[in-house]
Amino acid sequence: MESCNFIDFMNVFKPWLNADYIRKAGMDDNGNFRLQLVDGGIKNYRIDNCTQAQLKDVVAMLQSNGIPVEKLSD
Repeated sequence: MESCNFIDFMNVFKPWLNADYIRKAGMDDNGNFRLQLVDGGIKNYRIDNCTQAQLKDVVAMLQSNGIPVEKLSD
């Protein structure tokens, strides 16, 4: 699992933010994200220093770009 701060995560994440690259995403309340890519790859991230509001913003951004988001168990 890759660990990063919220701003770094968003800078890496935004160019890939569409259903052409990301099949689906999962997240938990602790800042752990799993991205399932259309090529079958999986990327796991632990996002440090983020608030619940920021996590909700990421979920909303994913969903508004057609990417389903599931709740991961903590």
